[in-house]
Amino acid sequence: MEAVEEFTKIESIFVRHRNALLVRGQFTPIFTDYYLHLMDLKLRHKEDLDQKLKDLLALLTLHMTARPWAETIAWTVNLRAPRVNFFVTGGSTQENITGNLFTENIKEADRNILYSQTIVPSSEGRKSTVELDSNDPFEWLETYYTQSEQRPARAFQLKDENYAIIAAQPDCDYEWLESLNAEDVEKIMETEETKVLETRKFRFFCGCSVEKILPALAAYKNNKEALFHGDPAIEVSCPRCAAKYIVTPDML
Repeated sequence: MEAVEEFTKIESIFVRHRNALLVRGQFTPIFTDYYLHLMDLKLRHKEDLDQKLKDLLALLTLHMTARPWAETIAWTVNLRAPRVNFFVTGGSTQENITGNLFTENIKEADRNILYSQTIVPSSEGRKSTVELDSNDPFEWLETYYTQSEQRPARAFQLKDENYAIIAAQPDCDYEWLESLNAEDVEKIMETEETKVLETRKFRFFCGCSVEKILPALAAYKNNKEALFHGDPAIEVSCPRCAAKYIVTPDML
C-alpha cells in the first residue's frame, strides 16, 4: 500500500516567564504510515507493545525537535517483563522516524535499560545508558532527561493523538513544571505567554534497501553455503523497521 504523503509538524514553543520549552505535535500521519507499513509486512503487534512503540516514536520525534538539527538519534529500550526490545531512530535533517520491536531471542536482563546513541556529522557522537524503574514510556523520557540531559522534563499524551514534552530551560519555574497535567498543557497557549521558535516536520520512513543491507552479509561472500545452506535465496529483515528483502547468492 502507498504511504500517506503527509508529514507530522512539530512545533517548538518557548513559554515566557516559565523559562520552559514546549514541543508538541499531532501524530496521526506518522501512525497511519506506521500501520500501513505493518500491513505491507503482514505484521500485527500485541496491543500493549504496539502502543508503547507508538509512544516511543512520538516521544523521540519531540526530543529530536528539541535538539540540534544535525543529530541522528537512536533509542533502544530493553525490558525484563515482558521480555522485549524496542528500537526507534530518526533525524531532523532526514525528516524521518522509524522503529521496530523484538520479542524473540531476547536475553533476559536484570533491569530495564534505555540505551541512547546520538550521531553528529564530523563528531564522535554520544552514548548514554539509563536505568528505568517502570514500563511507562512517558516516565522513560522523564528519567532520560533527568539523567542524560541534566534537566527535568515532562511528557504527555493529549487528545486526538497529540503528544507534548515540556523541558526546563535555565531559570525554569520548576514548581510550575511539576504541577502540570495534560489539561494544563492543552491550554498552555491560552494561559501562558508563548513564542513559536521553529517548526520541523517528520514522517514514518526508514530509507532501507537491499543494497544497504548487503554489506552486513559481506562476511559470507567466500562462504555462501554457511548462509544459504543450499537454498536459492534467503529473506533478510531490516533491523530498523522489519522490512523484508530477498537475497540470492549472486548478490553477495
